[in-house]
Amino acid sequence: MPRSKKGKRGSGKPGVKNGMKVESGASDDEMTSDVLSHYSSTSETASVLEEGSGEQIDEQTAQEETEDKLKQCIDNLMDKSAKTRLAALESLRQAFSSRVLYDFLTGQRLTVRDCLERSLKKGSGEEQAVAATVFTLLCIQLGGGDEAEEGFKSLRPILTSILNDGSASIAARQSCARALGMCCYVSTAEEGEDLVKSLALLESVFITSYPNREGTLPTPKPGMPGLHAAALQAWSLLVTLCPASKLTELLEMHLPKLQACLQSSDVNYRIAVGETIALLVELGRDIDEEFEVEDSESLCECLKSLATDGNKHRAKNDRRKQRSIFREVLHYIESEDFTEEKIRFGVESVYIDGWMRKRIYDAFKEILESGVRHHLQFNQLLRDIFGLGPPLILDAATIKGNKISRVEKHLYNSAAFKARTKLRNKVRDKRADVM
Repeated sequence: MPRSKKGKRGSGKPGVKNGMKVESGASDDEMTSDVLSHYSSTSETASVLEEGSGEQIDEQTAQEETEDKLKQCIDNLMDKSAKTRLAALESLRQAFSSRVLYDFLTGQRLTVRDCLERSLKKGSGEEQAVAATVFTLLCIQLGGGDEAEEGFKSLRPILTSILNDGSASIAARQSCARALGMCCYVSTAEEGEDLVKSLALLESVFITSYPNREGTLPTPKPGMPGLHAAALQAWSLLVTLCPASKLTELLEMHLPKLQACLQSSDVNYRIAVGETIALLVELGRDIDEEFEVEDSESLCECLKSLATDGNKHRAKNDRRKQRSIFREVLHYIESEDFTEEKIRFGVESVYIDGWMRKRIYDAFKEILESGVRHHLQFNQLLRDIFGLGPPLILDAATIKGNKISRVEKHLYNSAAFKARTKLRNKVRDKRADVM
């Protein structure tokens, strides 16, 4: 989903002014609890200004207290104790995912980045995994501007090194794969060379799951299907930014191999493969109305089998999840229909009405978790990506009087999405020369 290159955002951007009381000698667990409980108790204040509440919140004081608590977490990233560093990383992960902290992080980004680099280079597998996630959140917080691009170029070598290190922990490698995909998407995706490098790197990970010359799938080592799925999903996120010429090349190269991977023994990898196939077909149809999947009959037979799988050897939840996803994939391949999903946040909504939009939303949701709705409401980067415009600042009366019908909202979202699709095709044509 195309969007213009993000520049620096001024301090005037709508955000959240939160604070928390600082108590000396607080434990790591107490610090995390304070951060989250404070965010929870003051979250409504930032978006809704209730008339006649009788209470005036000193936002400046609250902001200073918030920053003091976050600075303590950042200081703890340099502690000699691995336990303290890990607790600080977890606190920052939860804080960065639950609130928009652009103004604060603009001034702290170099310190945070240096600390994360140290954790990635010298920390345990668990510390590396959380550090890579926090770095991804940092790039999202910085809004895809110059600061995020600078940080990504600085840490990309160490993220790449961990991803390619067969002796590194699987959790750390998975986290680095997601970081490389998302950080490239939000910070440097407009530059063809960086995009191509990131695609090739992620490809090198998941193509090891492809069938050999005899058509046999390799037996995966423990944990590898999870890594393959993470790399494939990060790769498919970046594919949404490719120009038509590059897309044609990727479709020819990967679609036949991915079809074979639908027979993988790992349910989560099968699902990642199925969703990627649907995405690639959608993108193929987007650039060529007459696009057809090679050996589509065989593909549909395989998808039908997975959509009705009753294998008792598989866990019940796995069977249910697999059947649901593959029914959707099969339905799209056969009839080009997609079951729309509505994501509501505040008085707004986003409609997930295609596989490309789903991949982008799922990628942000995986990183932001339950905070994704808050970021859709206040983070300018996500609002730009999903075509939502500037964040809304509404008082109670406005919210109560908001009577926009469901149909009107849907029509507005659909029109905005169609406009962005036309723009994306133009941007792809312009990028074709750089790829």
